[in-house]
Amino acid sequence: MLHELPVPTTLGADIRALRKARGLTLQDVADDLQRSVGWVSQIERDISEPSIEDLRDFARLFDVSVSILFGQSGGPAAEAGRVVRAGARRKIGAAAGLVEELLSPDLTDDFEMVHSVFQPGAVSTSTVTRPTQEVAYLVSGQLDLTIGGEAFTIRAGDSFRIREEGYSWANPYAEAAVAIWVIAPPVY
Repeated sequence: MLHELPVPTTLGADIRALRKARGLTLQDVADDLQRSVGWVSQIERDISEPSIEDLRDFARLFDVSVSILFGQSGGPAAEAGRVVRAGARRKIGAAAGLVEELLSPDLTDDFEMVHSVFQPGAVSTSTVTRPTQEVAYLVSGQLDLTIGGEAFTIRAGDSFRIREEGYSWANPYAEAAVAIWVIAPPVY
């Protein structure tokens, strides 16, 4: 039986995946960063290494935290691109009582998996609309969602889908709500 070898997680592969997920061309990125198309291409192919300031510029352009571009903690080489250990998850960011971690080994697939913890009393500050399809499963707690103008209370064991429509959330409950998401295409 043939096994396809995993593509190693690289900064360039993640930058390429983020660029493509946002429908941007190499020229679009080069123009925004005031760099050449060749330079952006070299970054994506891991021929050149961006500076910290360059990483900040990429993060701003892709609307992600800089930490997502630093990769996951090192582990055995055989696990690269296949296994993400609980203590090695990449933090996507923490804001307004929401902590998210990337469960996927990298951003090179057609989808990503995300672990979210919504703290008690936390409320989203705005309605989010993304060009994605997202399905989530609530592992524990409760969460109030508004999707496309409709209000729902999601409980542990429930799942829900969002298709390119605005949504917001609130956790007015005493317990943290934990969700696992599958998002396509990757946005983080």
